[in-house]
Amino acid sequence: MNLVKNLNKSLAHLKTFLALILLCWCFSANAQKIGLGASGSKPATAAANLGIDPANPKEFTIAEVTVSGTQFLDPNSMVSISGLKPGDKIRVPGPAIPSSIRRMMDFGTLNDVEIMATKVEGEKIWLNIHIKERPRLYKVSFSGIRKGERETLNDKVKLIKGRVITPTVIKNTQLVIKKYYMDKGFYNTKVKVLQIPDSTRGQATLNFTITKGKKVKIEKIDIQGNTAVSDKILKRKMKGTKQKRIGRLFNPSKYIPKKYDEDKEKLIAYYRKNGYRDATIEFDSIKNGDETISIVMKIDEGTKYFYRDITWSGNYLYTSAYLGERLGVKKGDVYNPEELDKKINGIPGADVSSIYMDDGYLYFRIEPTEKAVEGDSIDVELRMFEGKQATINRILLNGNTKTSDRVVLRELFTLPGQKFSKTEIINTQRQLSQMGYFDPEKIQINPIPNQQDGTVDIEYTVEEKPSDQIELSGGWGGYIGFVGTLGLVFNNFSLKNIPNRETWRPLPSGDGQKLSLRFQANGKQYQTYSLSFSEPWLGGKKPINFGVSLQRTVYRMTDPSSFYSGGASGGNLSYRGGYFNNGITLSLGRRLKEPDRNLVMTHSLSYQRYRLDDLDIFRIGYSNGVSNNISFNTTISRNTLSDFQFPRSGSNISLSGTFTPPYSALRKKDFTDKTDTYRWVEYHKWMFDASYYATITGKLVLSARTHMGFLGAYGDKVGYSPFGRFIVGGSGLAGQGSFSLADQDIIGLRGYQDQKVGPQNEQGYPASGGGIVYNKYVMELRYPVSLNPQATIFILGFAEGGNNWGTYKEFNPFDLKRSAGVGARIFMPAFGLLGIDWGYGFDKIQGEAKRSGPQFHFTIGQQIR
Repeated sequence: MNLVKNLNKSLAHLKTFLALILLCWCFSANAQKIGLGASGSKPATAAANLGIDPANPKEFTIAEVTVSGTQFLDPNSMVSISGLKPGDKIRVPGPAIPSSIRRMMDFGTLNDVEIMATKVEGEKIWLNIHIKERPRLYKVSFSGIRKGERETLNDKVKLIKGRVITPTVIKNTQLVIKKYYMDKGFYNTKVKVLQIPDSTRGQATLNFTITKGKKVKIEKIDIQGNTAVSDKILKRKMKGTKQKRIGRLFNPSKYIPKKYDEDKEKLIAYYRKNGYRDATIEFDSIKNGDETISIVMKIDEGTKYFYRDITWSGNYLYTSAYLGERLGVKKGDVYNPEELDKKINGIPGADVSSIYMDDGYLYFRIEPTEKAVEGDSIDVELRMFEGKQATINRILLNGNTKTSDRVVLRELFTLPGQKFSKTEIINTQRQLSQMGYFDPEKIQINPIPNQQDGTVDIEYTVEEKPSDQIELSGGWGGYIGFVGTLGLVFNNFSLKNIPNRETWRPLPSGDGQKLSLRFQANGKQYQTYSLSFSEPWLGGKKPINFGVSLQRTVYRMTDPSSFYSGGASGGNLSYRGGYFNNGITLSLGRRLKEPDRNLVMTHSLSYQRYRLDDLDIFRIGYSNGVSNNISFNTTISRNTLSDFQFPRSGSNISLSGTFTPPYSALRKKDFTDKTDTYRWVEYHKWMFDASYYATITGKLVLSARTHMGFLGAYGDKVGYSPFGRFIVGGSGLAGQGSFSLADQDIIGLRGYQDQKVGPQNEQGYPASGGGIVYNKYVMELRYPVSLNPQATIFILGFAEGGNNWGTYKEFNPFDLKRSAGVGARIFMPAFGLLGIDWGYGFDKIQGEAKRSGPQFHFTIGQQIR
């Protein structure tokens, strides 16, 4: 009995003790908190003083809720988040207070919350919410890394000053930093964080100490389970995950998880492309060492499948036999869904969808369906929905802030009223790229179907890029010496907007006309001026290109003796002869509709007047006199390049013939001297240029080019003219015609000195003014570093060969001066195209005992040849 009494008494004391603990945990008077959070710092007032009995919970009505401790947060918002408002009834102790504290802590910006009773009168209670805010970010700093890395990480983590510092923010920042270094091969990077508080301002600095460790190399890649495809091929397909070996330079064996995941997908894609549609990676594991890892991967190849029966359904306009022939997939071919989709939808003008979509069937679609799988054979049914034809209703144009609408619209191949055509949309995109006014990477085409009335609106969105150029450069012009150049090219000029000051940017623009001004000089010794203007749509209704060009060239031969008679020290240099040329050219060209819309025929008529004043520039005994050159040129060209600055596909072919009247055939008497012989220049000249571009893989582009030129004579009375000849070798200077005299064509050949390939005289200059026949072949691999229109940069490797002959008897198209090397190009709108090449010439040129060897070349401008 006593035992029971003692037990009951003990239980009563325990009950009172537990009630007091609950009271202390859930509710305390004055400075003692109620609920969750850090302990208060003020002494607690006895609960009994406020009339609260912890052992007997009582219901109170909230009379007032106040907030203390705020620095940045709004007190009214804190009251709202707490869920406690005047007039609410709560039980104390009870669940309302702990629940309110949890809600406030879940808000994420608070470090601690205390809810205190400050006053109790009868059934009314006054509450104070005392909060401690989390610190706000003042600054982020990084330790253990270089300055450049710190700047990069600042951009990566993107922590904004004033942001609340939470554990989640810190954890996410650590993960971002680790991922950044893992992507660079530092697999074991460690990141520690130190929070440095500034209690006076409620802010803190986060310092991240980074220990990168060493780059983790891949020691071994062990591929298991593969029998159909060798380890060598599979490892080659893993472009970003390479096994460590000596001599690996361009694909280092760093372990980067992201690239490893991508490479696993590439392996499976390769298997499925070769018929193994069930191929999977059963498992893979990473064995981590100190500085290396090993990868073990097991592949289940599955069965290799082949097409058995290919059937069509839903086709009414074309027969299954015709569609099957266009598809090009036959029974027994390796099952390849990727290639099948490409032949259905991926080759504009040559896939199945183009048959329909080029005839207006915008809503056409094909769904390949595996109808049966037996053994290693698969039956595929191509289920078709032909739909109805759609007619183009409207053309919507966005983004052309500088170029006028009519200039863009006249270049489109999709016009209102025409049937929708997939191929014409692709052609239009290429045409807009070739204009040179818009960023090719940003051209967007969006067909907007209107199924109710069977029409489609086509929306073109473009982004203007700078197209005007300022050329300020210098170059070495062979016997001319250093030549400075100042050129201005306005590719989107507007003649009619000259009175409209709003279109001056810096000159009137927007009508697609081209105005070019150029000046080259080496003091008084060499000067050339040119002014040209072209209108691509003469009259505004048809693509008829009209152009006019004016040119003047002055070249004076310096007398070397004047250097020693005071000229070089401030006196006047004297000249022993000069060459003067004035010319004008008018051209008219138009696009042809037949047999190919990409063909352009251009005709031009040119008059050049040359005057030689005691200067034998050809070294043939003709040093005084006036020569007149009236020539007619016809050029047929076809351009399907995808872009002007960095073409990835397409071709550009040009054939031109230049003819002067056969004056010698019209004369009965013989010529008396050189002045009489060359008074009227006569020749016929043929030029052929072809360029081809194709994307090999990714961004890597193959460029193949060939160039040929032939100069002919009308008879033996005059022979081959010294005018209009070919100069081969070196950088080609700045392209066709620059630094050239007497209608010469300058052709670059890297790996050899300027103007040194071909017939030379005893002084080492081009004999008789140059060669009469040349050919050149070029092969380049190009890779873009940046396709930004503000600075288009690409690198290249090249192999080329060419030669220049003084007679047709010596001409041998296989007798080439060969070279190979590397180079880079950068295009900036303000300066045009700038290039540098290093080439190695493998052959000897005339008059030299050893091969040409290494040469550096600088180029300015877009080279034609």
